[in-house]
Amino acid sequence: MAKTEVILTSNIVGLGAESDQVKVAAGYARNYLFPMGLAIPLTQANKRRLEALRQRRAEREAHEFNTMNELAKSLAKLICVVTVKTGEDGKMFGTVTNGTIADQLKTQFDVVLDKKKIHLDQPIKALGEYEVELRLHPEVKGTLKVRVESSTPLPPPPQPQEAGAEAKSQEGKPEKPERRARRTYRSDKPAEGPPKAGTAGERKARTESKPAKPE
Repeated sequence: MAKTEVILTSNIVGLGAESDQVKVAAGYARNYLFPMGLAIPLTQANKRRLEALRQRRAEREAHEFNTMNELAKSLAKLICVVTVKTGEDGKMFGTVTNGTIADQLKTQFDVVLDKKKIHLDQPIKALGEYEVELRLHPEVKGTLKVRVESSTPLPPPPQPQEAGAEAKSQEGKPEKPERRARRTYRSDKPAEGPPKAGTAGERKARTESKPAKPE
């Protein structure tokens, strides 16, 4: 395929920017670039326009940088809310992609942003808040807060029934008097029992030892 060398007069993604000299297919240049005013043939006469094209390029890039820098500051203050459908357990149906976020920016804030500038390592698959990286310009990066909410209200958490029922059952009941603990005294002395009768010899000795009654 025949090639031809051209001078770009506009910024073309994947090809170059103003004042760049590139080689392209002759048919592409003849049928698209030249008619659209995106490039001019590389000739000695057109080379004289290079300085003007470089100046235009510098002005455009400075304008883009300032615009993206201001946009990054504005987006950092926003919270983009994405509403999704969920099941009873709170799990999402589907995912949230950079295209979804770009659509919501357009709908909620009238901000048109190429989804390729919204960087996600992987689609969002759960409810919550996220800090999403924005690559607005080769020299400008920013962040956007994205809140993923459910369109189906989740049921309230169950209340603890046992504790509440027990507390309720205790209401109205008279308080029971506190029982005093019985004091137990211990003695090291053995308990005294009834006097032992003794043996027959001991009884006889005690009888004899008694004084005789006078007659």
